[in-house]
Amino acid sequence: MTRQPIAALPDALVSQIAAGEVIERPAAVVRELLDNALDAGARRVVVRLNGGGARLIRVEDDGCGIPREQLGLALQRHATSKISSLNDLEAVASMGFRGEALAAIASVAELSLISCTHESGEAFSLDAASGEWVAAARETGTTVEVRELFFAVPARRKFLKSDATELAHCVEVVRRHALARPGVAFEVWHEGKLAEQFRAAPARQRMQDVLGDAFAESAIALQFDAGPVQISGWVGTPDVARARADMQYAYVNGRYVREKVSTHAMRQAYADVLRGHRQPSYLLYMQVDPQRVDVNVHPTKIEVRFRESREIHQAVLHATRQALAAPRAGSVEVVAPSLFKPTPVDLNPWTQSRMQLASEEVADNLVREGPHWQRFSAPSQAESAQAIANLQAIWQPALQSQPEIEEATPDWPLGRALAQLHGIYILAQNALGLVIVDMHAAHERIVYEGLKAQMHANAGKPSVQNLLIPVTFAATPQEVATAQSFEAALLQLGIDVSAFSAKTLAVRAVPATLAGGDAVALARAVLAELASHGVGHSLELAQHALLSTMACHGAVRANRVLSVPEMNALLRQMEVTERSDQCNHGRPTWRQLSVKELDSLFMRGR
Repeated sequence: MTRQPIAALPDALVSQIAAGEVIERPAAVVRELLDNALDAGARRVVVRLNGGGARLIRVEDDGCGIPREQLGLALQRHATSKISSLNDLEAVASMGFRGEALAAIASVAELSLISCTHESGEAFSLDAASGEWVAAARETGTTVEVRELFFAVPARRKFLKSDATELAHCVEVVRRHALARPGVAFEVWHEGKLAEQFRAAPARQRMQDVLGDAFAESAIALQFDAGPVQISGWVGTPDVARARADMQYAYVNGRYVREKVSTHAMRQAYADVLRGHRQPSYLLYMQVDPQRVDVNVHPTKIEVRFRESREIHQAVLHATRQALAAPRAGSVEVVAPSLFKPTPVDLNPWTQSRMQLASEEVADNLVREGPHWQRFSAPSQAESAQAIANLQAIWQPALQSQPEIEEATPDWPLGRALAQLHGIYILAQNALGLVIVDMHAAHERIVYEGLKAQMHANAGKPSVQNLLIPVTFAATPQEVATAQSFEAALLQLGIDVSAFSAKTLAVRAVPATLAGGDAVALARAVLAELASHGVGHSLELAQHALLSTMACHGAVRANRVLSVPEMNALLRQMEVTERSDQCNHGRPTWRQLSVKELDSLFMRGR
């Protein structure tokens, strides 16, 4: 190969290379132009497209406009009104700041600007190719017109998808901006037809307009203050979880972002209530001091880096957990001044007094049955069976503490038990109609939450099973370093992992409850979790996995006959137990059928 001499690239080629990072498809152009429009204070933005945006993108706003003498400067690379010093860059509060967008677009498409300021009252048009400006007609604001995207880069244009696909991406960009600015009206026109419209509206109405009625009807509001971080927005109940992660919107200081910290926190918050690989739906707003977040990570500005990622993770995790913890059966008041303050539940005085008595009885039995609790995770089959019996005995007083129910009963959210169906379901009547409860799933959640509280109070450590022959596996340098750094945390989890050689780890002990599983897979998973997110999250998740297994075996089984008082006691427990709407595996524990729905089954009123 002949070596070529080093030479400076032509300015046109440099611009096209730089544009490749910023502009990858029409939606990227729409994103950059919307950022500029919002930074200009626009209250109404209209996006007009032809050919999915490949032939024409025209963005009109009613912002402050650009003075005539600055139109040419706006098209130069790294020319911006957003920042002027390093201090400004370290505390960016605007949507745009790099000064690359217009120059990048002009290098790969035909671009023209029309702008008018309130002070001048005159509009002027500038063609990016010729650099000439002429008088034009328009009100205060700016119009950016982009034609024939990638006409100068034919190879890039071949990678564009169909017009319908590119239009869908453009509309999605507008939806993201619309969620961030509910006070701004947005319109999208394609080939002269209105494709999407969002009128200025309050935040909740805008959320419903963009994400749909199904999400809005089940969304739980977030409002959480953790000092330098404020969290707000809405999280969807597990019932509206989706197969794909296409209903997840996260914003940092009004900017739509895709970053791993909040995504991991959300996944962890939903771990106890989602089934299988279902993806949660949420709209999350994070307000962070601009000096504590770096938005200058990627030219597209869709990635950010936090100075203190752990405080963001903790804030998102606790805000979401607190919102999901409140049972949806009752009237719930969400408050969030403290990371660990429980969510209060509005219950009638009779239910409060009965649940207090039941809780006291449960606590007394936990103390009285202490030795059995210590033996619960022992590897012995006989001890395990005895432990399960003891666990059921611990909770049995709560089930039996409910008195016979009179006909005139308080208006309980989950109603009054009527009967048991096939030894599996509890049928209850409430003010809305019929409630159907999966008794095993419901009791499993109650037991699980009780065990979590008990382990948290006692800082318990699971029993371990020493392996007769240690299991070795080839480890990466990071896994070896993690095993050495977090040796104490791993032992607290009941996992003994130590170096066998420079590149090999040996698993010598695992939690007794998981002794029959894959020791290597368990060790790798915990090491990966520790490496990514430290001790707190990994320890908690591993302990919860153990407790979930215990609770599943300790809950009432199918075909177990319950008396009416026992069924009512279970319903009352559900109304005050966190996350009682789903079992430990994410399955729903109850369903409501209204009288109207029952009437429709029998065609009443037709």
